[in-house]
Amino acid sequence: MPTIEKLAVIGAGAMGAGIAQVAATARLEVMLIDTGKAQLEKARVTMDSSLGRLVKKGALSDTDAKAIAGRIAFTIDLSDGEDADLAIEAVFENEGVKRDIWQKLDALCKPEALFASNTSISITRLAAHTKRPELFIGMHFFNPVPVMKLVEVIRGNKTSDATCRVVMALATRMDKTPVQVNDYPGFVSNRVLMPLINEAIFAVFEGVATAEAVDEVFKLGMAHPMGPLTLADFIGLDVCLSIMEVLHQGFGDPKYRPCPLLRQMVAAGKLGRKSGEGFYKYQ
Repeated sequence: MPTIEKLAVIGAGAMGAGIAQVAATARLEVMLIDTGKAQLEKARVTMDSSLGRLVKKGALSDTDAKAIAGRIAFTIDLSDGEDADLAIEAVFENEGVKRDIWQKLDALCKPEALFASNTSISITRLAAHTKRPELFIGMHFFNPVPVMKLVEVIRGNKTSDATCRVVMALATRMDKTPVQVNDYPGFVSNRVLMPLINEAIFAVFEGVATAEAVDEVFKLGMAHPMGPLTLADFIGLDVCLSIMEVLHQGFGDPKYRPCPLLRQMVAAGKLGRKSGEGFYKYQ
């Protein structure tokens, strides 16, 4: 097993940028890779802002913040990740896109490099697109990555014990709490959370209550820090729909069917906070 000191993070969206930041904070050298220069620049600005807030709070010195930023390189060339000890893919939930990335990385990276996907798609199925399924694992981070402690570590059908040990230790080094789960649709978090969100959407769709009322019930009655529909807006309604489709396809059970209102809102471009409107409107 390689010692993990160099990371390639593929995908510079909110998740990829967050993973890059916490890895650099753990003194890992990070190559953040994305096909778009604008997305990379947005990730750089987001990380600078995040680190700046930590400095203002006194949680980080200005010198340390600059050192963390200095450990992250930005590139549009996938081959720049060829020296990585671990490649973490964090692109959007499209299996075809992920498959192409993993096939290319499998040819580029050194044979002993570990692969991890931040995904809700089957780890076993993604690993099958490489020649190293025993070195392939899931690392499911939670948004916002610098704040949320949990990492679901997902073992595929062929993931080795050694790979799991190394990745669990790495997550701990990144100041996360790793929880090991097996590869079934939705793992644990999304298998439980997404049907709850979907059912909350059904409550609005069927006229049982407004979005505000549904959220109030969960905040006041179940002590949730935010209601399920506020959370759905935060996650992204397109992401919620994608995960529900993974569950519906994976289990073949109608209880996982996505709510028609969820499909309609995604089709209308109402994706939540990132689009400015979902169940609520945002500046």
